[in-house]
Amino acid sequence: MSRIGQKPVAVPDGTDVQIVDQLVRAKGKLGELSVSLPREVTISLEDNLIWVKPREQSKRALAMWGTSQAIVSNLVTGVTEGFAKTLEITGVGYRAAVQGKTLNLQLGYSHDINFPIPEGIEIKCENQTTIEVSGADKQAVGQVAAEIRAFRKPEPYKGKGIRYRGEQILRKEGKKK
Repeated sequence: MSRIGQKPVAVPDGTDVQIVDQLVRAKGKLGELSVSLPREVTISLEDNLIWVKPREQSKRALAMWGTSQAIVSNLVTGVTEGFAKTLEITGVGYRAAVQGKTLNLQLGYSHDINFPIPEGIEIKCENQTTIEVSGADKQAVGQVAAEIRAFRKPEPYKGKGIRYRGEQILRKEGKKK
């Protein structure tokens, strides 16, 4: 029994949700998103609540039940509030800046890294060591943040690199004499 799947997804005011077969479309102040859900679940909209239920009691249907409910919940939350991830840069001479539709990163390599900002994603740099990735699609925000972090992952000895805000880096002890 899915605990997540049993809870309905509340549709806030100002958000329009349309369900056609297995396609769920949500339109809100931050844009429009749609997702196609697997055939193993049924979706219904009743009194500003979206209900996701399994079609049968098979193992796959029960697995898709909670997953589909979480996807629909993220869809509705994304078009109303949006999602954001904050990255912090640590290291001497490491810095970031947004130039038009490009994120310019200086991470200790012999060259600068120019990362093109994807459509639907907004990147802000409050200062040279903080990058905020935001957008309506939770998966896209997480993917872009992971791609930026992959340019220079935090190393375990000095902790230099790009890390998520609040991420704990397991530090190692250096060489001993």
